[in-house]
Amino acid sequence: MSCSLARDVEWGTVSTSTTASGFGATADATPSSLCAREPRVAADRLVAEMVPPPRFDAVRFDTYIPDPDQPSQTDAVRVLGDFAAGLGGGAPSAASGRRGFLGFGRKPAKAPAGPRGVYLDGGYGVGKTHLLASLWHATPAEPSLKAFGTFVELTNLVGALGFQETVRTLSGHRLLCIDEFELDDPGDTVLVSSLLGRLVESGVALAATSNTLPGKLGEGRFASVDFLREIQGLSAHFRSLRIDGEDYRHRGLPEAPDPYSDEQVTRAAYATPGASLDDFPHLLEHLARVHPSRYGALTDGVEAVCLTDVRPVPDQSTALRLVVLADRLYDREVPVLASGLPFDRIFSEEMLGGGYRKKYFRAISRLTALARDAKGLVRA
Repeated sequence: MSCSLARDVEWGTVSTSTTASGFGATADATPSSLCAREPRVAADRLVAEMVPPPRFDAVRFDTYIPDPDQPSQTDAVRVLGDFAAGLGGGAPSAASGRRGFLGFGRKPAKAPAGPRGVYLDGGYGVGKTHLLASLWHATPAEPSLKAFGTFVELTNLVGALGFQETVRTLSGHRLLCIDEFELDDPGDTVLVSSLLGRLVESGVALAATSNTLPGKLGEGRFASVDFLREIQGLSAHFRSLRIDGEDYRHRGLPEAPDPYSDEQVTRAAYATPGASLDDFPHLLEHLARVHPSRYGALTDGVEAVCLTDVRPVPDQSTALRLVVLADRLYDREVPVLASGLPFDRIFSEEMLGGGYRKKYFRAISRLTALARDAKGLVRA
């Protein structure tokens, strides 16, 4: 197979049942298979990739257009701009932060007085991620001293590196931005709360967002209360910024486009340079063998993901892994062409009504958007 791979990723090869013979493709045009990839990612890459995703590379405070009917949006831009400017000094160096936690007899740097964190409270679609990424870009520090990731990426980083190594790695940073802070898993919430407590002790500034859950009346107004309660002792370090705007519950989920036939998907995969082609059930099985922190590396060099036989996700563990893959594909703007069921039918009613419903609604929304992006891959 032919694909562009990052130099800091080692690859294992596994057998895959995905075949697509009879399409007259040359070897160079043969699509790759995600199921044939088992990336082994160096720890330094995991940390280096904690930057705003490609779709937010160019966002800045001045590219955020506040709704004139929502003064809280204008206020948020001003407050976050001041917050970024205030991070110009006083943060510990990477070396001093690591020495403090390695026990070399040197205490961590004392955090400046006053809130060293900001929490953006608001519903889906009001620009919280845009503002969070703008804060990352505006903070006067080298990229290696700033980290940006989703709550899931942060928990995956701890899973890959271990708690103490994650503390040592991030304690020298000036800013840690956490997008989509999730309150639906008590264990993960306690883990991240403990991690943030250690980082605050070393002088790291924090910023976080979270989305309200679908189907829970009034939660948008209480998200900040929930957040501050769950992080317990860290609440004093956060200033909550309410960002009002259109509530996504009134918009509903986007309708997923009709899926294509297996033949259409396979032909498109062979006609699209850099495409991958996999059977959906086999891909779900393969995801169980790859740590979620490596799902980004799993898609290195892939220009389009083509899936046949999309069907309902069988269980919650598999569903949560698919959510992470959907996030990584969406971050990288990789179109997804599929046959079988439309993506708005892959999660059961029980899943969509359960504690992880926010993740599943987000995955449906993102996979649907990527499916729409893939329409141009199919030739009439």
